[in-house]
Amino acid sequence: MTTLFALLIAVAAMIGNTVAALWEAKGSRLAKYGRPVWLQPWFLAGLFADVVAWVLTVVALRYLPVFAVQSILAGAIALTTLADHGWNPWNLIWRDRWAVVAVLAGLVLVAASAEPERPEALPPAATPVLLVSFAVLLVAAPFVWRAGRPMLLAFLAGLGFGGTALAVRAIHPGPIRWETVGELLLDPLVYGVVVMGVLGVLAFAKALQDGAVGTATAVLSVTEVVVPGVVGIALLGDRIRPGWEGAALLGVVVALAGVVALTRPDPDSQRRRVH
Repeated sequence: MTTLFALLIAVAAMIGNTVAALWEAKGSRLAKYGRPVWLQPWFLAGLFADVVAWVLTVVALRYLPVFAVQSILAGAIALTTLADHGWNPWNLIWRDRWAVVAVLAGLVLVAASAEPERPEALPPAATPVLLVSFAVLLVAAPFVWRAGRPMLLAFLAGLGFGGTALAVRAIHPGPIRWETVGELLLDPLVYGVVVMGVLGVLAFAKALQDGAVGTATAVLSVTEVVVPGVVGIALLGDRIRPGWEGAALLGVVVALAGVVALTRPDPDSQRRRVH
């Protein structure tokens, strides 16, 4: 029952992420022609949906491996890409249809290759390595921001959201009780969760100002599945199922190929604009 509950929570988080991306995209684009983005009602509503989805993700991560939760969240790729084309799948060109399928299939394959058992204790190096990584991201963020490239910003957002998932995974291996709240407040990873979450929200909002919501979400989703997955295996004791190493590698390649296809411009639309 706990696993089913966690799966439903993860699906709800995926829907929340989709709604947040669509509303934030609308608010970010309206900000170009009027009030600042922080005063746009659509953006604020999307930000609220983001917070709700984040809380649901944290709950799901307490019961499911990082790979499982993040791969479910990647379902937002299909929904946002479809929304970007009027919710009509026939409005998608054939390349985008297959690219969405490739991204989702690759991420599912990566998730299926992860060993579901979570180790009871984490390596001593886990916390310092994560904190140093977060610090490096914060130093690099202003340079990425100035570059202003939507896909690079979406990649940064994926690293931020992926960082929150890793921090949640590393904070406390067991169930959280009232008597452990004081200990949690002394854990620097708790604040890493907040900082990385804010970084993800800000970078994604900036990416949506000039980038397509579907492609930006695709880059973000693959980043926050693949990168935390690799870090989890290398640092947090996550394991690939015996004999599934090839499947995991194939899943990464297929998913990345789908993202590349989604981020390429539609030549037919370019010809229509020329004529």
